[in-house]
Amino acid sequence: MEHIERYFPDLTNEQKDQFRRLKEIYEYWNLRINVISRKDMDQFYTHHVLHSLAIARIIDFKPNTTVLDVGTGGGFPGIPLAILFPEVSFHLVDSIKKKIKVVQAVKDSLGLKNVKADHIRAEDLTESYHFIVSRAVTAMPRFVDWVGNRISKDQFNDLTNGILYLKGGDLKEELREFPKVTIYDLAPLFEEPFFETKKLVHLVL
Repeated sequence: MEHIERYFPDLTNEQKDQFRRLKEIYEYWNLRINVISRKDMDQFYTHHVLHSLAIARIIDFKPNTTVLDVGTGGGFPGIPLAILFPEVSFHLVDSIKKKIKVVQAVKDSLGLKNVKADHIRAEDLTESYHFIVSRAVTAMPRFVDWVGNRISKDQFNDLTNGILYLKGGDLKEELREFPKVTIYDLAPLFEEPFFETKKLVHLVL
């Protein structure tokens, strides 16, 4: 928790409480439906919560922004972002039903009114969103095939509407066909060694 408060010092008491309760809730559900590897639970706040919140180090979503989280798994990056941005609407989707069951339970436990969770394939969605976020569910060309037509043209954030993709490693080959792409290295934004190879990709279509 101290990692979260160090990088996000302006949290309300309610937000601090929600972040504190996160690990306990995930530990409970992870024993029933495995959405986080056992060894990763020891680094829960760094590897999952703080990694998700890296998006918030690049963009401060304005109220009434709509965000789609594709392949959310147990709710990352969507749940931590929804806690941080209570006036932003988040739609968390995954093709695996049991994972959405966990997301729904976490959402209900924390009382997150700004989160909707659905068991659906990304390519079957019909709504549009200002931003689409994800944590490396597939290669970017395939991801764009899934959701490229779901980005709203209603522009009011400081960052142009598009895809915000958390991924590591060498991305040059994967991104070479996309001219409007910015890659942010996360290492300068966080002290933890975990972030040394982590990146955030902002892709505009």
